[in-house]
Amino acid sequence: MKQFFLLILISGCFVAGNGQELYVYSEPASNMPAKSVAVKLGAMYGQGVHSRRILQRYTPEIMLGLSKNWMIHSTFTFSDMHKPDFNFESARLYAKWRFFSLDEIHRHFRMAAFGAATYSRNHLDHNEINLMGDQSGLQAGLIATQLWNKLAVSGTASLNEVLDKERRKKVDPQQHVYRSLNYSLSAGFLVLPVEYTSYEQLNLNIYLEMLGSRNLGWQGSKYYIDLAPALQLIFNSNGKLNLGYRFQIAGDIYRLMDKSFYVSYEYTFFNVLKKKK
Repeated sequence: MKQFFLLILISGCFVAGNGQELYVYSEPASNMPAKSVAVKLGAMYGQGVHSRRILQRYTPEIMLGLSKNWMIHSTFTFSDMHKPDFNFESARLYAKWRFFSLDEIHRHFRMAAFGAATYSRNHLDHNEINLMGDQSGLQAGLIATQLWNKLAVSGTASLNEVLDKERRKKVDPQQHVYRSLNYSLSAGFLVLPVEYTSYEQLNLNIYLEMLGSRNLGWQGSKYYIDLAPALQLIFNSNGKLNLGYRFQIAGDIYRLMDKSFYVSYEYTFFNVLKKKK
Protein backbone atom coordinates (compact mmCIF):
# COMPACT_ATOMS: atom_id res chain seq x y z
CA MET A 1 0.00 0.00 0.00
CA LYS A 2 2.85 2.39 0.83
CA GLN A 3 4.53 1.68 -2.48
CA PHE A 4 1.25 2.25 -4.37
CA PHE A 5 0.74 5.70 -2.83
CA LEU A 6 4.35 6.69 -3.35
CA LEU A 7 4.33 5.65 -7.00
CA ILE A 8 1.24 7.74 -7.76
CA LEU A 9 2.47 10.80 -5.89
CA ILE A 10 6.03 10.83 -7.13
CA SER A 11 4.97 10.35 -10.77
CA GLY A 12 2.45 13.15 -10.40
CA CYS A 13 5.06 15.58 -9.12
CA PHE A 14 6.81 15.68 -12.51
CA VAL A 15 3.81 16.49 -14.68
CA ALA A 16 3.67 20.09 -15.88
CA GLY A 17 0.45 21.84 -15.69
CA ASN A 18 -2.48 25.69 -12.07
CA GLY A 19 -1.27 24.15 -8.87
CA GLN A 20 -2.46 23.71 -5.35
CA GLU A 21 -0.50 24.28 -2.17
CA LEU A 22 -3.10 23.42 0.44
CA TYR A 23 -0.84 20.84 2.08
CA VAL A 24 -2.31 18.30 4.45
CA TYR A 25 0.53 18.09 7.02
CA SER A 26 2.20 21.49 6.66
CA GLU A 27 1.46 25.15 5.87
CA PRO A 28 2.46 26.95 2.65
CA ALA A 29 3.85 30.48 2.53
CA SER A 30 0.56 31.63 0.97
CA ASN A 31 -2.32 32.60 3.24
CA MET A 32 -6.00 31.77 3.18
CA PRO A 33 -8.27 34.32 1.39
CA ALA A 34 -8.37 37.71 3.12
CA LYS A 35 -11.41 38.53 5.29
CA SER A 36 -12.41 34.85 5.42
CA VAL A 37 -13.04 32.45 8.30
CA ALA A 38 -12.49 28.69 8.17
CA VAL A 39 -13.44 25.92 10.57
CA LYS A 40 -11.70 22.55 10.55
CA LEU A 41 -11.92 19.23 12.36
CA GLY A 42 -9.03 16.79 12.10
CA ALA A 43 -8.59 13.27 13.48
CA MET A 44 -5.45 11.15 13.80
CA TYR A 45 -5.36 7.42 14.56
CA GLY A 46 -2.45 5.05 15.13
CA GLN A 47 -1.10 2.25 17.26
CA GLY A 48 1.19 3.14 20.16
CA VAL A 49 4.77 1.97 19.68
CA HIS A 50 5.05 0.68 23.25
CA SER A 51 1.48 0.43 24.54
CA ARG A 52 0.25 -1.29 21.34
CA ARG A 53 -3.20 0.23 21.89
CA ILE A 54 -4.99 2.37 19.30
CA LEU A 55 -4.38 6.07 20.00
CA GLN A 56 -6.55 8.91 18.77
CA ARG A 57 -6.34 12.71 18.69
CA TYR A 58 -8.97 15.20 17.50
CA THR A 59 -8.13 18.79 16.55
CA PRO A 60 -10.93 21.36 16.13
CA GLU A 61 -9.54 24.54 14.61
CA ILE A 62 -10.66 28.08 13.71
CA MET A 63 -8.68 30.06 11.10
CA LEU A 64 -8.92 33.78 10.30
CA GLY A 65 -7.63 35.44 7.13
CA LEU A 66 -7.02 38.94 8.43
CA SER A 67 -5.45 40.21 5.19
CA LYS A 68 -3.51 38.85 2.24
CA ASN A 69 -0.37 38.90 4.41
CA TRP A 70 -1.66 37.90 7.87
CA MET A 71 -3.59 34.92 9.19
CA ILE A 72 -4.08 33.27 12.59
CA HIS A 73 -5.16 29.81 13.76
CA SER A 74 -6.61 28.74 17.08
CA THR A 75 -6.44 24.98 17.70
CA PHE A 76 -7.54 22.66 20.51
CA THR A 77 -6.67 18.99 20.88
CA PHE A 78 -8.52 16.15 22.61
CA SER A 79 -6.94 12.70 22.87
CA ASP A 80 -6.21 9.51 24.79
CA MET A 81 -2.58 9.39 23.68
CA HIS A 82 -1.00 10.11 27.05
CA LYS A 83 -3.77 8.79 29.30
CA PRO A 84 -6.12 5.81 28.94
CA ASP A 85 -9.19 8.06 29.13
CA PHE A 86 -10.22 10.59 26.48
CA ASN A 87 -9.77 14.22 27.59
CA PHE A 88 -8.99 17.83 26.67
CA GLU A 89 -5.28 17.98 25.95
CA SER A 90 -3.98 21.32 24.64
CA ALA A 91 -4.63 24.77 23.16
CA ARG A 92 -2.49 26.37 20.45
CA LEU A 93 -2.30 29.81 18.82
CA TYR A 94 -0.55 30.16 15.44
CA ALA A 95 0.17 33.31 13.38
CA LYS A 96 1.70 33.60 9.91
CA TRP A 97 3.03 36.69 8.09
CA ARG A 98 3.69 36.54 4.35
CA PHE A 99 6.50 39.04 3.83
CA PHE A 100 7.60 38.32 0.24
CA SER A 101 5.72 37.53 -2.95
CA LEU A 102 6.89 37.35 -6.56
CA ASP A 103 3.80 36.64 -8.66
CA GLU A 104 3.72 35.83 -12.37
CA ILE A 105 1.21 34.17 -14.68
CA HIS A 106 0.69 30.55 -13.57
CA ARG A 107 3.58 30.75 -11.12
CA HIS A 108 4.69 32.48 -7.95
CA PHE A 109 7.32 32.38 -5.23
CA ARG A 110 6.39 33.36 -1.68
CA MET A 111 8.00 33.44 1.75
CA ALA A 112 6.44 33.70 5.19
CA ALA A 113 7.42 33.74 8.85
CA PHE A 114 5.32 32.09 11.54
CA GLY A 115 5.14 31.66 15.26
CA ALA A 116 3.07 29.50 17.60
CA ALA A 117 2.50 29.02 21.32
CA THR A 118 1.02 25.86 22.87
CA TYR A 119 -0.26 25.02 26.32
CA SER A 120 -0.51 21.27 27.01
CA ARG A 121 -1.73 19.35 30.06
CA ASN A 122 0.50 16.38 29.26
CA HIS A 123 3.57 15.31 31.23
CA LEU A 124 7.01 15.06 29.66
CA ASP A 125 7.43 11.36 28.90
CA HIS A 126 9.28 11.00 25.57
CA ASN A 127 11.91 12.84 23.52
CA GLU A 128 9.94 13.66 20.40
CA ILE A 129 9.07 17.37 20.56
CA ASN A 130 5.58 17.96 19.19
CA LEU A 131 3.80 21.22 19.99
CA MET A 132 0.55 20.01 18.39
CA GLY A 133 -0.65 18.48 21.65
CA ASP A 134 2.22 16.68 23.38
CA GLN A 135 4.07 19.53 25.11
CA SER A 136 3.79 23.18 26.10
CA GLY A 137 6.17 25.49 24.27
CA LEU A 138 7.00 28.01 21.55
CA GLN A 139 7.73 27.58 17.85
CA ALA A 140 9.12 30.00 15.23
CA GLY A 141 10.04 29.36 11.62
CA LEU A 142 10.20 30.26 7.94
CA ILE A 143 8.36 28.90 4.88
CA ALA A 144 9.23 29.20 1.17
CA THR A 145 6.77 28.04 -1.50
CA GLN A 146 7.18 27.85 -5.28
CA LEU A 147 4.26 27.28 -7.64
CA TRP A 148 4.70 26.16 -11.25
CA ASN A 149 1.36 25.73 -12.99
CA LYS A 150 -0.17 22.62 -11.35
CA LEU A 151 2.82 21.76 -9.16
CA ALA A 152 3.61 23.47 -5.84
CA VAL A 153 6.74 22.74 -3.78
CA SER A 154 7.28 24.12 -0.28
CA GLY A 155 9.96 23.95 2.40
CA THR A 156 9.67 24.78 6.11
CA ALA A 157 12.18 25.06 8.95
CA SER A 158 11.38 25.91 12.58
CA LEU A 159 12.86 25.94 16.06
CA ASN A 160 10.81 24.44 18.89
CA GLU A 161 11.32 25.10 22.58
CA VAL A 162 9.55 23.14 25.32
CA LEU A 163 8.55 25.40 28.22
CA ASP A 164 6.87 22.85 30.44
CA LYS A 165 7.26 23.54 34.16
CA GLU A 166 8.46 19.94 34.61
CA ARG A 167 11.63 20.54 32.60
CA ARG A 168 13.41 21.79 35.74
CA LYS A 169 12.93 18.35 37.29
CA LYS A 170 13.93 16.23 34.30
CA VAL A 171 17.67 15.62 34.11
CA ASP A 172 17.92 12.33 32.18
CA PRO A 173 19.18 13.24 28.66
CA GLN A 174 18.11 9.83 27.36
CA GLN A 175 14.45 10.60 28.02
CA HIS A 176 13.84 14.34 28.06
CA VAL A 177 14.84 17.08 25.62
CA TYR A 178 13.57 20.62 25.31
CA ARG A 179 14.66 21.95 21.92
CA SER A 180 14.46 20.71 18.33
CA LEU A 181 14.84 21.73 14.70
CA ASN A 182 11.81 20.67 12.64
CA TYR A 183 11.70 20.74 8.84
CA SER A 184 9.51 19.65 5.97
CA LEU A 185 9.59 19.39 2.18
CA SER A 186 6.17 19.18 0.53
CA ALA A 187 4.98 18.70 -3.06
CA GLY A 188 1.39 19.02 -4.27
CA PHE A 189 -0.08 18.41 -7.72
CA LEU A 190 -3.50 19.35 -9.08
CA VAL A 191 -5.00 16.32 -10.87
CA LEU A 192 -8.58 17.49 -11.45
CA PRO A 193 -10.07 19.39 -13.08
CA VAL A 194 -7.97 19.17 -16.21
CA GLU A 195 -9.42 22.52 -17.27
CA TYR A 196 -11.30 25.00 -15.10
CA THR A 197 -14.79 25.99 -16.25
CA SER A 198 -16.49 26.72 -12.91
CA TYR A 199 -15.69 27.26 -9.23
CA GLU A 200 -18.15 24.44 -8.50
CA GLN A 201 -15.92 21.83 -10.12
CA LEU A 202 -14.51 19.07 -7.93
CA ASN A 203 -10.77 19.44 -7.31
CA LEU A 204 -8.48 16.48 -6.68
CA ASN A 205 -4.97 17.15 -5.36
CA ILE A 206 -2.27 14.63 -4.48
CA TYR A 207 0.56 15.32 -2.04
CA LEU A 208 3.80 13.86 -0.84
CA GLU A 209 5.44 15.41 2.22
CA MET A 210 8.67 14.65 4.04
CA LEU A 211 8.52 15.65 7.72
CA GLY A 212 11.57 15.57 9.94
CA SER A 213 12.89 16.62 13.33
CA ARG A 214 16.29 16.61 15.04
CA ASN A 215 16.76 17.23 18.74
CA LEU A 216 19.25 19.91 19.76
CA GLY A 217 21.51 19.99 22.79
CA TRP A 218 22.22 16.80 24.69
CA GLN A 219 20.14 14.71 22.31
CA GLY A 220 21.48 16.24 19.09
CA SER A 221 21.83 12.80 17.51
CA LYS A 222 18.18 11.83 17.98
CA TYR A 223 16.02 12.35 14.92
CA TYR A 224 13.20 11.04 12.76
CA ILE A 225 12.17 11.40 9.11
CA ASP A 226 8.60 10.61 8.02
CA LEU A 227 6.89 10.37 4.66
CA ALA A 228 3.24 11.38 4.33
CA PRO A 229 1.32 10.75 1.08
CA ALA A 230 -2.16 12.30 0.99
CA LEU A 231 -5.23 12.91 -1.16
CA GLN A 232 -7.41 16.01 -1.06
CA LEU A 233 -10.89 16.72 -2.45
CA ILE A 234 -12.21 20.30 -2.71
CA PHE A 235 -15.95 20.85 -3.11
CA ASN A 236 -17.42 24.12 -4.47
CA SER A 237 -14.14 25.89 -3.66
CA ASN A 238 -14.91 26.09 0.08
CA GLY A 239 -15.17 22.51 1.39
CA LYS A 240 -11.97 20.47 1.74
CA LEU A 241 -11.57 16.78 2.66
CA ASN A 242 -8.07 15.48 3.46
CA LEU A 243 -6.93 11.86 3.75
CA GLY A 244 -3.34 11.04 4.67
CA TYR A 245 -1.02 8.30 5.93
CA ARG A 246 2.21 9.19 7.75
CA PHE A 247 4.99 6.69 8.49
CA GLN A 248 8.60 6.79 9.67
CA ILE A 249 11.34 5.88 7.19
CA ALA A 250 14.35 6.63 9.41
CA GLY A 251 15.13 7.66 12.97
CA ASP A 252 16.12 6.66 16.48
CA ILE A 253 13.88 8.92 18.54
CA TYR A 254 11.55 7.74 21.32
CA ARG A 255 8.01 8.37 20.01
CA LEU A 256 4.44 7.55 20.92
CA MET A 257 3.60 6.54 17.31
CA ASP A 258 5.70 5.98 14.20
CA LYS A 259 2.77 5.65 11.78
CA SER A 260 -0.74 7.11 11.72
CA PHE A 261 -3.79 7.82 9.56
CA TYR A 262 -5.18 11.34 9.30
CA VAL A 263 -8.54 12.64 8.11
CA SER A 264 -9.90 16.20 8.25
CA TYR A 265 -12.67 18.35 6.85
CA GLU A 266 -12.44 22.13 6.47
CA TYR A 267 -15.06 24.66 5.42
CA THR A 268 -14.31 28.30 4.50
CA PHE A 269 -16.68 31.27 4.78
CA PHE A 270 -15.52 33.96 2.38
CA ASN A 271 -15.61 37.73 3.03
CA VAL A 272 -17.24 37.41 6.46
CA LEU A 273 -14.70 39.76 8.05
CA LYS A 274 -15.41 42.65 5.65
CA LYS A 275 -16.38 45.89 7.31
CA LYS A 276 -19.98 46.90 6.85
CA LYS A 277 -20.44 50.14 4.96
